[in-house]
Amino acid sequence: MKVLIVGNGAREHAIAWKIRQSPLVDELYVAPGNAGTAAIATNIPVSATDIEGQARAARQYGVDLTVVGPEAPLAAGIVDFFERQGLAVFGPNRDAARIESSKVFAKELMAKYGIPTGKYEIFDSYTVACSYVKSHAFPLVVKADGLAAGKGVTVAKTEVEAVKALHECLVERVFGASGDRVLVEECLVGPEVSVFAFTDGESMSSMVAACDYKRAFDGDEGPNTGGMGSYSPPPFWTDELAQEVRETIMEPTVRAMALEGCPYKGVLYVGLMLTEDGPKVIEFNSRLGDPETQVILPRLKTDLMEILLAVADGTLNKTSIEWSAEACVGVAMASGGYPGSYATGIPISGLAQAEAHGLVFHAGTSQEQIDGSATLTDGGRVLTVVGKGPSMDEARAQAYEGIAQISFEGGFYRRDIAAGIENI
Repeated sequence: MKVLIVGNGAREHAIAWKIRQSPLVDELYVAPGNAGTAAIATNIPVSATDIEGQARAARQYGVDLTVVGPEAPLAAGIVDFFERQGLAVFGPNRDAARIESSKVFAKELMAKYGIPTGKYEIFDSYTVACSYVKSHAFPLVVKADGLAAGKGVTVAKTEVEAVKALHECLVERVFGASGDRVLVEECLVGPEVSVFAFTDGESMSSMVAACDYKRAFDGDEGPNTGGMGSYSPPPFWTDELAQEVRETIMEPTVRAMALEGCPYKGVLYVGLMLTEDGPKVIEFNSRLGDPETQVILPRLKTDLMEILLAVADGTLNKTSIEWSAEACVGVAMASGGYPGSYATGIPISGLAQAEAHGLVFHAGTSQEQIDGSATLTDGGRVLTVVGKGPSMDEARAQAYEGIAQISFEGGFYRRDIAAGIENI
């Protein structure tokens, strides 16, 4: 088979790495890809959001299945476009992807079908929203309705912070149309966990869980980022908890989407807060997570291509999916200044040495234009180094031994990923 992966992050490199292991795959393409994917696949210079360009590439290279990595093309309807063109594609269509692209849609779905989540109100008026937050206890969570690259959520500890977040969305329009509506939610408290399952719209696979770190600096200090590291499995993720999440959240959501006339096919990703009243949904996502993908795919024992094909043709109930009990820890290395402004085009050293210790998944990297001999930084999050072992301590040690080999000017990483997690 010939397979095309849409995207250019560490998630897409991890997907490519896993798919490359399948005996079903002869040729692998990534569009646009990065320096890491170039070593195991053919990169095609087409933006992930250029839907027509992606379809042209799929036809040109005779691709049998396209796998969509990021959320933006899913929300824009890449699956619908491909299907109209008669091209096989993995991922939810535009209507189903609303579970991520519209937080209002997701919340109203959960309210209608009794899926546990936090209390909320929806606003499109700045004045009315401000009046509401002034009459409620803090903290409160303010969320832009649409996609905002992980930056549309504010945990407001004071009225001033809440009003500022509302002003940015509804008046300044910092997030454009994504902020035309906002949700103001109760702030859920407890351990947070990301849970993933494959579904073909009816059947759902076994689940896998991971935890990520969103703040830029050690001790959960600094601004929110796309994710500075992750680990899997969480020590608190028991069979009993998994069953509860499956029965009260994941399966009801798959059923609800089908009943709403938009069956969900792809990876269903839910962010949960484990509250005193049980697991509650923070948000849904319509694809694999980043940085979680980098620590869950190394634990997948089943051929990923077999799973993707089973989802595409509706036979997931006939596919047995196994996850290794081994631990994985991923540490992201970022450009100086991230998640604010940062320089690019900086040479990276030590990649080969790091690969002797663990897996290295590239994100914001490119090859030297002149002769391709040097790998350069080309983004905020530059790469993720993943350690794997029979215990979390061993996996963590391997990840940090690997990342210590890598250097580039201004590069930084957190030193507390997966530290002290036995106390959660």
